[in-house]
Amino acid sequence: MLKATLRSFLAHKGRLLLSALAIVLSVAFVAGSLIFSDTVTRTFDRLFHSTSADVTVEPRQDLKSQVPTGEAETVPAALAERVAKVDGVASTHADVSVENITVVDSKNKSVGPTTGAPTIATDWYLTARSPVKLTSGHAPQSGGEALLDADTADKKHVKIGDTLTVLAQPGTFKVRIVGIATFTTTNPGAALVFLDPKTAATQLLGSAGKATSISVDAAKGVSDAQLKTRIVAAVGTGTYDVKTADEQAKSATSDLGGFLDVIKYVMLGFAGIAVLVGVFLIVNTFSMLIAQRTRELGLLRALGADRRQVRRSVLTEAILLGLVGSTLGLAAGIGLAAGLIKLMSVFGMNLKTTEMVVGWGTPVAAYVVGVGVTFVAAYLPARRAAGVSPMAALADAEIAGIGKPLRVRAIVGSVVGVLGAAALVGCATATKTASSASLLGLGVVLTLIATVIAGPLLVRPVIRVLGGAFPALFGSVGRMSQRNALRNPRRTGATAAALMVGLALVGGMSVASASMSKSFDQQIDKTLGADFVIQNSNFVPFSQEVTDKVRGTEGVGLVVRQRFAPIAVRLPDGKRIETTAAGYDNGVDDVAHVTYASGNSAAALAPGSLGMDVDFAKDHGVRVGSTIPVEFPAGKKTELKVTALTDQDNSGGFGMQGGLFFGIATVEKYVPGGQDSALYVNAASGTSPDQLRKNLDTNLEPYPQVQVRDQADYKKLVHDQIAVLLYLVYALLGLAIIIAVLGVVNTLALSVVERTREIGLLRAIGLARRQLRRMIRLESVVIAVFGAVLGLALGLVWGVCVQQVLALQGMKALAIPWTTVVAVVIGSAVVGIVAALLPALRASRMNVLAAIAHE
Repeated sequence: MLKATLRSFLAHKGRLLLSALAIVLSVAFVAGSLIFSDTVTRTFDRLFHSTSADVTVEPRQDLKSQVPTGEAETVPAALAERVAKVDGVASTHADVSVENITVVDSKNKSVGPTTGAPTIATDWYLTARSPVKLTSGHAPQSGGEALLDADTADKKHVKIGDTLTVLAQPGTFKVRIVGIATFTTTNPGAALVFLDPKTAATQLLGSAGKATSISVDAAKGVSDAQLKTRIVAAVGTGTYDVKTADEQAKSATSDLGGFLDVIKYVMLGFAGIAVLVGVFLIVNTFSMLIAQRTRELGLLRALGADRRQVRRSVLTEAILLGLVGSTLGLAAGIGLAAGLIKLMSVFGMNLKTTEMVVGWGTPVAAYVVGVGVTFVAAYLPARRAAGVSPMAALADAEIAGIGKPLRVRAIVGSVVGVLGAAALVGCATATKTASSASLLGLGVVLTLIATVIAGPLLVRPVIRVLGGAFPALFGSVGRMSQRNALRNPRRTGATAAALMVGLALVGGMSVASASMSKSFDQQIDKTLGADFVIQNSNFVPFSQEVTDKVRGTEGVGLVVRQRFAPIAVRLPDGKRIETTAAGYDNGVDDVAHVTYASGNSAAALAPGSLGMDVDFAKDHGVRVGSTIPVEFPAGKKTELKVTALTDQDNSGGFGMQGGLFFGIATVEKYVPGGQDSALYVNAASGTSPDQLRKNLDTNLEPYPQVQVRDQADYKKLVHDQIAVLLYLVYALLGLAIIIAVLGVVNTLALSVVERTREIGLLRAIGLARRQLRRMIRLESVVIAVFGAVLGLALGLVWGVCVQQVLALQGMKALAIPWTTVVAVVIGSAVVGIVAALLPALRASRMNVLAAIAHE
C-alpha cells in the first residue's frame, strides 16, 4: 500500500501542483510574518538594551493622555547632582530629548521623516552607549550649532554649513549644521538633531534648569537593581519613575509593540484568507482525483485492501503534499520576510537581512499549518475513497457525487443558516456596542459556514438564471457549458466557494467603509461651523508662534483655541476614569454646532465648570449640578461642577471618552506650558473665505507642518484614512482571487481529464476547437459569477450589519457602493475567462482518436 501510495502521488504530481501552491501561499504568510516580527523585536530589543543607561530617572506619569498635549514632561536638572551623591553611582547626566518640534530647511521644507516617525532634538553627549558617532565636522559648541544624523542629511540633501530652523515649544531658533552623526546601530527611522547641552535645555525646554530625564551609570560591582533601590531611597517614592536598563528596554519595546502587532496581524490575516480559500481548493482536488481513480481504488479493494488502508493511503498522499508545500512555503516565507525587511528601509528603518531571526516556533508553525490544513481538507475525500466498492473495478467508474441527494446538506445548511441569521438579527437590534459586535462575529461565521454547506443546493437554480442567455447567445455550445456547470453541484459549489469568501469580505467592508465615509461627511456638515481649522498634519500640538501668526493674519475674525489635557475623574458611581479633556475659548457656538441636552456652551466654559456627554453622564450617575473631583498631571487636583450635557451623534463629543470639556483657562491653570492642538477660525466681516485662505497660507508658509483645512479638506482626510483600510481589504481580495483562480484552473483541468472521451466524441461529431475552448470558458465564467453573486449577497448582508454596529457609535448613515458591486461582478467574469485559458487550450489540442479510446 505504501508503494502504491507513493506511485499514485508521483503519478498525479502535476494535478496536485496547484493545491500545493495554495499551501505554499498560506505557509509563506505565516512564516514571513513570524520571522519579520521576531527579527524586528530582537533588533530593537538589542538596540534598547545597548543604549539604555544602567538606571534612568524620569518624570512620573500618573496620567496618560489619549491624544498629544504638546507638553514635555521634565525633571529638575539639579536632580543629576543629587543622584550623583548616592553610593554606587559612577556618573550622572541631565538628558534633554524632545519630539514636539519641527525642523525646516532654508526653503521652509520639512527635514523630518514623512513616514510617521518622530523628529527628535536632543543634547550631544557621547558615551559608549550612544547609538551614533561623529563621522564628519565637529561637535556643537554654541547655541547656533547643531549636528544632523547622516540618514536624514542624505534624504533631505542637507550638508555641513546649511542653516536649519527649529520650531520648538518655547520658540523658533536657527542652527547651522557643523557635523554629521552616523548610526552605529539600527536606525529606527527618526530624524535626530543634536545641540550642545546648555542650548538644548534652554531652547527646547525653556530653562537651563530642566531636563527630560537623568541617566545614571553604576560603579563597578554595583548591580542595576541595587543602584535603583538606593536612588529610589534618595529621591523618594512616588516622585519620579526610576528604571533599570532592562526595565527601560522593556518599556521601549512595549511602545514599539503596537506597531509590530499591526504588521503581524495584517500578515496573519493574509495567511488566514489563504488557508481558508486553500481548504476549498484541496478538498476539490482530492475529491476529483478520487472520483477519477474509482476503478483503481476498486481494484485495490478487490486485491484485499481494506477500507482503513485505502483511507490511510489517501491521507498519506495529503501529508506528502502538505510536507512539500510547507517546505516550499517556509522558504518562500523567509524570502517574504527578507523583502519586508528591505521594504522597511524605504520607511527609514534600516534593518539587516543578515540579522534575520528564524526561531524554532516558525518552522513548527509552518508545518502545523501546511500539513494540518492539508490533512483536514483531505479527510472527507479520504473517507469517500474508503467507501469505494470492490465491484467498482468491474464497471465503468461513475463520478462520485453525481446524482447523490443533497438532503443532509440541506438540513445542516438550513439549521446553521437560521442560527447565523438569528445572530445577525440580534446584532441589528442590540443596543450595546459590545453585544452587537459579538453577535456580528458569530453571525458572520455561521452564515459563511451555512453558505458553503448549502452552496451546492443553490447551484442549479442560480446557474440556470446566470447561464440562461447562453443558449440564445452561443447556441449548443452555450447550452453544453451551462449543463457542464450543473453536472456536479458539489464540485461547482466548492469551486465557487473559494471565490465567494474573498468577495464576501470585500462586499462587507465596502458597505462598511462607504457608510463610514457618508456618516463622517454628515457629521462634519452637522458639527463644523468654522470657516477653517488650523492643525498640524500629524495632529501634534503647535507652538504659541503659530497661534500668534494666525491671529495676526489679515482678514481673520474669530479664533477659538482647542487644547487637550490628561485628567482623571472620580464619578458618583465610585469609578475613577482616566481620559483626555478638551479646553476651548469662548465663541465655540460660532465655530461648531453643538447640541445640548442640558445647559449651554457659556455654562460649560465658565470658570470652575465642566461639560460632559449625556450618555456618559447617565452611565455614571452624573447630573447637571454634580460636583466632580478632577485630577490633573503632577498631582494637581480640583473639583468642577457639571453645568452642561452634550447630546451629539458621535459618542465622544468634544473630547475623548466621556466627551469632557471646559474653558481653556482651566487647562492653562492646571496644565501650564501646554500647546494648542487646533485653531477654529472664521473670516472677519468683509473678507471672503477664499481670500482668508490665501492669507493664511501665505502667513503660515514658514510652518510647513501646519495645515489649513475647511469642510471639504476634512472630508477628504477622512476618506483617505478609510481608503487605507479598503486597500488592505482589496489586497486580501487579490490574494483570495489568486488562489480562487488556481482552484478554477485545477477544477477545469481535472474536469477536462475526466471528460477526455466525451471531448473526443464531441470533436468527432464536428465540434471545432474554437467552439470547445468557448464552451470551457463559458463554464468557467458562469462558475466564477456564481461565486461572485453568493459572495456579494453575503457581503452586503454583513455590511449592513456592520453599519448597525457603527450606528451605535454615532455613524448612522448607510451607503451601498453599487459601482463596486457591479465592478466586482464584471471582474469575476474576467477571472473566469483567465482561469479557463490553459484548460481550454489543453482540451482543444487533444488528439481526437486518442481521446475517444481513453478510459
